[in-house]
Amino acid sequence: MPAYEYRCNNCGRNVSLFYKTYSDYDSATHTCPHCQSTDLTRLISRVAISKPSRDYSKMSSDEMLSVFESGDSRAVGEMMQQITGNDPSLGAEYHEAAERLRKGESMEKVERDLAASSKADSTTP
Repeated sequence: MPAYEYRCNNCGRNVSLFYKTYSDYDSATHTCPHCQSTDLTRLISRVAISKPSRDYSKMSSDEMLSVFESGDSRAVGEMMQQITGNDPSLGAEYHEAAERLRKGESMEKVERDLAASSKADSTTP
């Protein structure tokens, strides 16, 4: 049931009025439930619109390459996560890198850290 927000110009209160259909709303006399005044001002509430997610699993290799070339680390991390899921055979480093990218870290920083970690591992006996 849609809610319509108003401010009463008589008592100053914010009120919510509910109507089952738009025609009910359109034909109603909007009245403050506190002071019975009809001197109301409609308030426009902020709405949230979710961003549609992309299905990376249905992309061609060229489309996936364009995601990498875009430089959008969040999109790259999301693609890595969607394509591989939680496949343990990829190792903890892979999943850590995907998560860091999804959080917005730059691809260059994540790559440098992985290279430094790899060098440290190869020099450790």
